[in-house]
Amino acid sequence: MTQSLTPAELEQLRAFSTPTISNAIETFGVRSRTEGFMDPTIVCRTPTLGRMCGYAVTARIRASAPPERAVGHRDVWREFEKVPKPWVVVVEDADYPHPVGSWWGEVNASTYTALGAVGAVTNGGVRDLPEVRAIGFHLFSSCVLVSHAYVHVLEAGAPVTVGGLRVAPGDLLHGDEHGVLSIPAAIARAVARASGEIERAERRLIDYARSGATSTDELARMYDGLD
Repeated sequence: MTQSLTPAELEQLRAFSTPTISNAIETFGVRSRTEGFMDPTIVCRTPTLGRMCGYAVTARIRASAPPERAVGHRDVWREFEKVPKPWVVVVEDADYPHPVGSWWGEVNASTYTALGAVGAVTNGGVRDLPEVRAIGFHLFSSCVLVSHAYVHVLEAGAPVTVGGLRVAPGDLLHGDEHGVLSIPAAIARAVARASGEIERAERRLIDYARSGATSTDELARMYDGLD
């Protein structure tokens, strides 16, 4: 992983929506336009909180049966401490596609906020939604669950796959009500600038389209400039 971004640089990324960040990444040609983001199975449960941006810490859990083995909290946190903050906790649920127990609720949201996390993303479930929203902790999940069942950590600190996206510890993630994507480290510092350029170009087109004095030729020229 390259050197982590400064708090100011992360704040610049949070100034833009996740779709705008996605458009900006496309301009660098570093990956296919069909890659780098989670699929629609991962839904934002805290849309009023705005944008989330941070570095991935990873774990795998199971809740469908009592643990034969489990990783303790301190061991999980020791592994996570290898990654710069703020953290986005990305959790692959081994029970997927039939999750039965949530690792995420008011208790863990409070605990991980204290440890330096800003949100969690899981292909499992979450609960205590009003309480977690009040904390200001972002949640993305495949479902909402009632119970924590036998939830326990199987592994921490290894790459995981959530919503079709492979996530490794230290990956830079951005998410909002539209979904979650990863920002390639090689272009991370340039993405905010590119996002601003895209927003300005889009605004010129939108303002022109709403002006009442439009021509198809001018609209086509503006559209071509966005591709």
